[in-house]
Amino acid sequence: MKIGIIGSDRKEWHIKRLLMELENQGAEAYLFPITKMKATIGNKPRLSVKGYPIDDYDAVIVRRVPGGTAEQVFYRMDTLHRLDEMGVRVFNPADSIEKAVDKYYTSALLEEAGIKTPTTIVTESFNEAMKAFKELGEDVIVKPLFGSLGMGITRVTSEDVAYRVFRALEMTKSVFYLQKYIPHKGEDIRVFVIGDEVVASMKRVSDNWKTNISAGAKAVKHQVSKEIQEICLKAARKLGLEYTGVDVIVSEDDIYVIELNSTPGWEGLQTVTEINITKKLVEHVLSKLG
Repeated sequence: MKIGIIGSDRKEWHIKRLLMELENQGAEAYLFPITKMKATIGNKPRLSVKGYPIDDYDAVIVRRVPGGTAEQVFYRMDTLHRLDEMGVRVFNPADSIEKAVDKYYTSALLEEAGIKTPTTIVTESFNEAMKAFKELGEDVIVKPLFGSLGMGITRVTSEDVAYRVFRALEMTKSVFYLQKYIPHKGEDIRVFVIGDEVVASMKRVSDNWKTNISAGAKAVKHQVSKEIQEICLKAARKLGLEYTGVDVIVSEDDIYVIELNSTPGWEGLQTVTEINITKKLVEHVLSKLG
């Protein structure tokens, strides 16, 4: 059985463990960067990396799809779609990655599924963004529509600051994505879902409002309630994600799903759980291949 991992650095924590676990379970494991993908029409192989065909892979695990120009990103996602169409199982599927990476679409799908998520306003208009700032209570989180690791996320609580931030975003032709700030005392919950199971969870505790581990928050062991587990499983199913990290805020007994990660890391989470998350993920992939 041949399994590819889409990434770039063999020494990266997750990739090292995925390669080792796949080999431990008897699979041929290969690492390749999606940026080196070569597509061919009218000849074979239809998809290859550095001359090595991947048409005959059984599956690929998407660890990371790097950003780039719109053209580059479209092409990279096209290759994931083609792999799926050729019978190569993709974890996570391209259409699910496209849904999860787009914060507006994620929020819309969560609302459609009856899952509570922060009140959100998205617009390309500076004037509408200023109106939205007031409508959302003059305490908002401004996020890039596409982004990860908490980069580029800003909390705005002043009309003057909103004016300057929104004018700067306008100059870069950005979309204004605003969410009402949900009080959370500097902590949120990361719930890791694989298939139909919540395999692990943690609290992320910070000394400020930003709770990303990459931004300095600390991982704390935490067992989530059955209610939160069901909400996270429902959210993952709605987006069609085979594995995901679901970010949750509990505020005054309300449970909010903030976003779902389509290529989630679990290095921080692994430090506070005895569950071997890598092994769980590999077992799930192999089980889906029969």
